[in-house]
Amino acid sequence: MLEELENKLKDLGKVAVSYSGGIDSSFLLYVANSVLPKENVIAIIANGCMISRNDYKDAIEFLNENNFQYKEISYNPLDILQFRENHKDRCYYCKKNLMLAVKIAAKENGFDNVLDGKNLDDLKVYRPGNKATEELGIISPLAEAKFDKEKIRKQAKKLGIKIWNKPSNSCLATRFPYNTILSKENLKKVELSEVLIKSLGIQSVRVRVHGDIARIEVPKEDFNIILENDDIINKIKNLGFKFVTLDLSGIKSGSFD
Repeated sequence: MLEELENKLKDLGKVAVSYSGGIDSSFLLYVANSVLPKENVIAIIANGCMISRNDYKDAIEFLNENNFQYKEISYNPLDILQFRENHKDRCYYCKKNLMLAVKIAAKENGFDNVLDGKNLDDLKVYRPGNKATEELGIISPLAEAKFDKEKIRKQAKKLGIKIWNKPSNSCLATRFPYNTILSKENLKKVELSEVLIKSLGIQSVRVRVHGDIARIEVPKEDFNIILENDDIINKIKNLGFKFVTLDLSGIKSGSFD
């Protein structure tokens, strides 16, 4: 499986990786740099309000620690009406605009092949952004080499990639019900709420927003941490919420889908 991925990358010869800082694109970037000359690999990372500042900082740190070549681009998804109005196909329009910007940045730096970190698991769930990447001709070598999330983590651990077990995260827009207006201020409220909860030592968290209600999703084994630190509730309320609740179902990816 790894050999198949390596051969695909060697065949491409020169690649730009759309880099988010998550384990999928980090693994892909790491492998690409291990089988190709470093000057033949570039990471394109978008700096925008859809990702938390901590995640962005961690992503840049990973790039610098490994001495990977990269290019930062500015990107504001709130300029896109369908994103701002949080339509159900929001991700399609956001991904289409984002990957187009990535392709332009790659081309300007001498790269024609643009890769993303899509894996097999991404093909099994609601991901309207997949259609956008296909339309733009983005290459998904992890999915092609039959890597799912679990296999990526296992292989990343073997390779010594320190973020092999980094919890998955997603665009901050996923914290809001469809068809509710998104703003920079509301995205920031979610980001800061999750930072507060992570400061308690909880790694996986989503704060879902229902008007003036913040619904906290964490793994069930972390419920007691929330309950034993009830001062965190007032801190979250101070960010602009009237009520704060704990979802007894635990954390669930895509719970608004």
